[in-house]
Amino acid sequence: MRIRWPRRVFAQVLTAQVALTTGVMVLATGLFLAPLSSELDDQAMRRALSIAQTTAADPDLARELVTTGPTEHGPVQADAERIRTATGALYIVVMDTRGVRWSHTHTDEIGRHVSTDPSRTLAGRQVRQIDTGTLGRSARAKVPLRDGHGRIVGAVSVGIAYESVRGRLFGTIPGLLRYAGAALAVGVLAAVALSRGLRRRTHGVAFADISALLDEREAMLHGIREGVVAFDRRGRIRLVNDEAARLLGLDARAAGRALDEVLPPGRTTDVLAGRVDGADLLAVSGGRVLVANRMPTQDGGAVVTLRDRTELELLGRELDSTQGLLDALRAQDHEHANQLHTVRGLLELGRHEKAVEFVSEVASAQRASAEQIAERVHDPLLSALLVGKAAVAAERGVSLRVSSATLLPDAVVDPRDLVTVLGNLIDNALDATAERRCDEPFVEVELRAERSTAVLRVSDTGPGVPPRLRERIFAEGWSSKAAPPAPGAPSSAHPAGFHRGRGIGLALVRRLAERYGGMARVTARAGGGAVFTVVLPEALARQDDSPERRLTAAGEPRGNGRATAKEEPLVKGRPR
Repeated sequence: MRIRWPRRVFAQVLTAQVALTTGVMVLATGLFLAPLSSELDDQAMRRALSIAQTTAADPDLARELVTTGPTEHGPVQADAERIRTATGALYIVVMDTRGVRWSHTHTDEIGRHVSTDPSRTLAGRQVRQIDTGTLGRSARAKVPLRDGHGRIVGAVSVGIAYESVRGRLFGTIPGLLRYAGAALAVGVLAAVALSRGLRRRTHGVAFADISALLDEREAMLHGIREGVVAFDRRGRIRLVNDEAARLLGLDARAAGRALDEVLPPGRTTDVLAGRVDGADLLAVSGGRVLVANRMPTQDGGAVVTLRDRTELELLGRELDSTQGLLDALRAQDHEHANQLHTVRGLLELGRHEKAVEFVSEVASAQRASAEQIAERVHDPLLSALLVGKAAVAAERGVSLRVSSATLLPDAVVDPRDLVTVLGNLIDNALDATAERRCDEPFVEVELRAERSTAVLRVSDTGPGVPPRLRERIFAEGWSSKAAPPAPGAPSSAHPAGFHRGRGIGLALVRRLAERYGGMARVTARAGGGAVFTVVLPEALARQDDSPERRLTAAGEPRGNGRATAKEEPLVKGRPR
């Protein structure tokens, strides 16, 4: 006779549950009947270790050990007995670095040396053993006792009463078998009841319906707006939903392949592979700023979630720029007040012509700065960025200059990308220039068009970038600024390098340049400093060859102004 496997889901569940319940009960009974004295000893030692660790974690115990004496009515004895009573331990002995007891179940042992050697524990190691002491044989554990500064001031020894469990185990065989039979009967009855309930609820559902449910799960997984990438224990991609494929630039063939085969080397790959530890790690992929979190799974794999933080990062940088501009305007407010006081004084002195001349000079200087930018940079977003950065640079005591070679038409395909690149380069240049003390600190900006290619160059008088770091500074997470130290840690413990939450600006610049098919690099400036050059092909719309276009490309600016042959600062830096 052939035993046929039932086809109905509820029948399969019933058969599987009965077989599983029977197997579990037989296995459990066998395990309980097996001689497990060594495992029970280990459990007793683990329990002793847990009590010892909990006792040693009490900061008051270390302080009382240092500040009081070994007496039967002392606070150390009181705390140890309280814990011993609560945990059911045989004894809890607290000793100092000399091995002298400060607590014991028998108070006459307080003040005497312990019966076993505590040197390993006082050296900083945890000890578990089965040993015989003043109270007989016990499963004991010893852990070092440290003060608030991490120094070892003593040790804690905890003992659990030891006795053989085999006699008790064999004595419980009849009762164990009765309980196993009762549990098996209850399990079978529960399986029958569960199967009947499943039959009523599923109405004889087939596995095809379960497959449909799995399809719905896949639809929901791929419909969420957060990227999900799952890996198996060998690091191969097991699942990529649509959002993750979009953020990482992957296709359907990525499933089943190793991560290093589908993504180029870099921080993004390291974060996804788990080679970088931490939560909410920042990475840049295809010009997008991503926040990644990796969670290991029980089968040895992992699931990585990705959130697109590009817009938030750009908004944050714009907010920082706006705050810097507000600070600069706040500082200029004081300067304008002084100028108004000067005008008022000239009027009260009756020197009206001098007052008119003074007002004209101030207005002309400010208007000339803005007009100079607008004549050379025709795109309103880029020119507005330069005007704002000029005010911020002036507040920081740095001159922002526009090179005489600068000429950028208004036919920019995506001004926001150029604003991102130029803003990051200027911010980094201002930071570097402000850190280095020199006679005339300045940052020079050059923007020019080579047909449909935009070339951006920002130079500064800062400390420059060493040749060995000229590629590393474009890596995600690498920053030349020191990370803020943890509370209580010296600042020197956090040098420049890879820091979580930093090193996004230049990485984003390079990724944007690579997305356009261009490049971003840094070289040394003659006289000291650094020169950052970014080339963005096809960033400008193609223009016709009309005479006006050729005249503009030849160097004649639009409007009434003229391009000067000399580089002049837009706003001169003021000492703070």
